[in-house]
Amino acid sequence: MQLVADKFYIWFNRIAAVLGGILFVLAVASWTLPALSVLKAEWGFTPITGVLGLFQVMYALIFFNHRRNLWIAGLLSAMILTLNIVGLIHGSGDLHSWFLILWAIQVLASGMFGSYALIGCGFMMTLYFVLATTGPAIHSLSDPLAIGAVLGTYILSVISYLVWNHLYAEAEGNRLNQLAGQLKGNQQQSAILIQSITDGIIVTDTESRISLLNPAAAKMTGWPVEDATGIAVRQVAKLAQEDGKELATTLHPFDQVLKDNQQYSDVLQIKDREGKKVSVVSLVISPIVLPKSNQTIGTVAVLRDVSASRDEEHRRADFISTASHEMRTPVAAIEGYLALALNEKVSKIDMKARDFLVKAHESSQRLGTLFQDLLTSAKAEDGRLVSHPVATEMGEYLEQLTDGLRFAAEKKGLLMDFTVGTGQQAKAGGGKIIKPLYYAQIDPDRMREVITNLFDNAVKYTESGKISIGLTGNNDLIQLYIRDTGHGIPSEDLPHLFQKFYRVDNSSTRTIGGTGLGLFICRKIVELYNGRVWAESEINKGSTFYINLPRLSTQKVAELQTTASQSTV
Repeated sequence: MQLVADKFYIWFNRIAAVLGGILFVLAVASWTLPALSVLKAEWGFTPITGVLGLFQVMYALIFFNHRRNLWIAGLLSAMILTLNIVGLIHGSGDLHSWFLILWAIQVLASGMFGSYALIGCGFMMTLYFVLATTGPAIHSLSDPLAIGAVLGTYILSVISYLVWNHLYAEAEGNRLNQLAGQLKGNQQQSAILIQSITDGIIVTDTESRISLLNPAAAKMTGWPVEDATGIAVRQVAKLAQEDGKELATTLHPFDQVLKDNQQYSDVLQIKDREGKKVSVVSLVISPIVLPKSNQTIGTVAVLRDVSASRDEEHRRADFISTASHEMRTPVAAIEGYLALALNEKVSKIDMKARDFLVKAHESSQRLGTLFQDLLTSAKAEDGRLVSHPVATEMGEYLEQLTDGLRFAAEKKGLLMDFTVGTGQQAKAGGGKIIKPLYYAQIDPDRMREVITNLFDNAVKYTESGKISIGLTGNNDLIQLYIRDTGHGIPSEDLPHLFQKFYRVDNSSTRTIGGTGLGLFICRKIVELYNGRVWAESEINKGSTFYINLPRLSTQKVAELQTTASQSTV
């Protein structure tokens, strides 16, 4: 039971250590110096006094500072000092000893350790006074000095406890008042900040009922703050997918966070109370977890209205799509006419003019590629990218694809290999190689764009060595990889590789042309099939691009193939 701040226990221990040191020195002097033998005879400095004094000093210097609970550490220090004082009292006249004054001071100081410590000290000293200092117990009860010592001990104990308890209560009250003032100030500041935030803030409890709603969230939902408080959040925050369709999961996002105890993040539609106003919001919901008990006590959500930015993106995508579509025709015409001009059967030109026409033809081809990439990226962003996924055996598919890609690598003097599984397939009877079958639901034409793009990049940025294409997987996933031995990609660029128009800025990329859209389109196509694409690389050691796709079970493949055959009939 702690009644004071830790600093008082520290100071008590220091004073006890000083007293212990003095008693140790006097005890040693009384037993080694004849001139000070009076200390031994009249003041009770025995060898035990010296040992206890030395132990008091050693405890204070060595053991006290290593204890986490200073209340217990201080109490042990007080017990050692009490034993020493009792020894001095016993050796210097018992109840007539002047060390009773030191004992009284010790009792007054012991109040800082609480009522239990005082009761224990009082009981032990009473037992000593009654049994040890005045003879047999039957006679000690009639000794006025013993009775006075016992009563004095308990009276001092009560006074000590009341004084220290009052000091503690006053200090604790001041501290609590200070903390309450700080908390009130912090709450007011938090309330002002929450009310001022332009993003919507919704806080719910463990039953998904709203406990806090700021004005921005009230504006988005169409619910006044006072009406929404205490209402189930699913009634206030009417959410749907960005395109207006129902959410894929049966659980409301707030309920999902409470169930999984994981953060939720998505771009969704939210309707107001009347269902007239629809906003597109970036929604992030996080569980509120107590730090010590790790208990979830609710959720907090941040809603940012992104309707305006989404409209701007759609307008920009529409412009890029329209402009790219319209400019493809004249660029294709220019490219065609230049190809005719370079055809010796159609026209006769000198070598100097031919060089100019070749450069113009190459530039028109790059321009055509740029417009095609812009058009594809615009379609990928707004969901207009055409895809016809079918169950495809990826091993056979990649083997056929790599046969066509091999020429580009060999033309540059690069080696190329293709591996299915671990690369150490077992042989069945007759020497046949058993290859695992990896089925995925993809559009072969779209996936060809992805693999060709990644392969072309590997060839372009690899001066020597080889390009490796591999396929592996487990029961749930299929993993494709394309590995090169090129320059490598800096680690700071890896997180941004698949962003729109992003290109690594180094000496190798400056000499090689590109639109910065290829990897962005690859990511969008892979995401159509619930896949993931990423890269790992080390400078001067090459790069590896990975594609993860969900693997289809044999039963699922059979069902899809049956459905496809029935639809063609």
